Parts: sequence; C-alpha cells; structure tokens
Amino acid sequence: MIENSEIEKKTFIDKLNESFFLMGGLSKLAKNTFIGCISRPIYLSKVSDQIVNFGIGSLSITIIIGLVMGLVMTINFGYGLAKFGGTLYVPAMVNLSIFREMSPVFTSLIISGRIGSGMAAEIGSMQVTQQIDALRALGTNPIRILVVPRMIAAIICLPLLTALSDLMGMIGGLIVSMNEFKMTPGFYFNKVFLAVRFDDFFSGLLKSIVFAVIVTIISCYKGLNTKDGTRGVGESTTWVVVVSSLFILISDFFLSKLVLLFWIKE
Repeated sequence: MIENSEIEKKTFIDKLNESFFLMGGLSKLAKNTFIGCISRPIYLSKVSDQIVNFGIGSLSITIIIGLVMGLVMTINFGYGLAKFGGTLYVPAMVNLSIFREMSPVFTSLIISGRIGSGMAAEIGSMQVTQQIDALRALGTNPIRILVVPRMIAAIICLPLLTALSDLMGMIGGLIVSMNEFKMTPGFYFNKVFLAVRFDDFFSGLLKSIVFAVIVTIISCYKGLNTKDGTRGVGESTTWVVVVSSLFILISDFFLSKLVLLFWIKE
C-alpha cells in the first residue's frame, strides 16, 4: 500500500511538472512568434502560401458548417418557442447565438482539426527528419520561417472564415424561417438587424483571433517537439486536435465573460 501511494504521488508530480513545462514552452513560443510577427524579416511568399492553404482550402467546410448550423438551430429554436407563442423571436435568438458563440467556436474547432493537425504533422515530419536542425545550421530561425507565416495567415483567415460562417448561418435561418414558419425575407432580416449589433459581430471576430493564436501556437509547439519518428508524428497530430479543442472551449468561457463585461452593452 505504501509503495502504491508513493508511485501515485510520483506520477502526479511528474504530470504536474509536465503541465508546467508545457505552459512554459507555449508561452516562450508565443512570445518569440509575436516578436517575429512585428519585426523583420517576414517571408511574405510563405505567408501567402499559408493563406491559400488555411483560408481558401477551408472555404467549403466553412460554408457547410455555417449553413447547417443555421438550419438546425432555427428549426429547434422555432418549434421550441412555438409552444409559447414566441416564433417571432426566432431570428433574433438564433443569429445572436450564431454571431456571439456558435460560429467562432464551431469554425475554430473544425479548423483546429483540419489545419492544426496539418501544421503539427508537417512541422513534426521536418523535426524527425532533422530538417529543422538543418535550418538552424544554415543560420535560419525556424520560428520565423515555419511559425510566423502560419500565425499571420491564421490571424487573417480565421476571422474571415468566421464572418463567412455568420453569413451562411443567417441564410440557413432564413431558409427554415420561410419554409417552416412562413416568415418573409423582409421581416426576417428586420428582426435580425434590430437584434444583432456591431458589438455582437465584432465579439465573434475577436474570439476567432484568440482561437487562431491558440491553434497555431499549440500545433507548432507540438510539431517542433515531435519525437520517435513517424509514430511520434501521428501522436502529435492527435494530441494537437484534443488539446487545442480543450483550450478553445475553456478560453471561450472567459472570453464570453470579458466581452459581456467590457464590450457588449445590454
């Protein structure tokens, strides 16, 4: 019994040390990346390549996410509120939820699975094949050439993808409202624009910028610290999707609280 308790205590301490080491590594990488984003050199060709991969490559999935989100939320809110005679409030409630929460969170979660895992796999493969060591030997900073372009592309593209998801969610809500609840387009958009203000739209974009930073830092950090060959690359991609999703969901609560306190005026 004593030996088991000592083993459990040692395991807990080891995990705690790993957590502190992880947070320290992420913080250090974030600091160096932000310094690289505001100082020269910036490799614009690599930034443009990442924008194409990140933004244009994610258009189709973003359109589907936004449209389905609007369809599903409107039909559920609509029939739920119809029991209490509140169908007229469906456009306002659905679009407030989409603009403030659902669109930035869902879009970021999908992007963390598509782009985050790809970042970790690509950089991890370079790490295990010693290509990153070769960059250092040539006097090139790996963070500037690998992480900074991805960070800039993520900060540019994820808010734009979130805005596209907002638009598609609004269209999805319109389709259901017209067919299921017999609303006219004019009535629907009037209710939406009376309820949804610039504060609500901007708060979603602000969240998406933070989520872009989270996904990029976590993915690149794990890629730069990948070990054990091709097996390690596979483990890194799985780890990135799980951890970045957890960070997004946890940070969303605190961001929502801050936005409601300091930005959105009820």
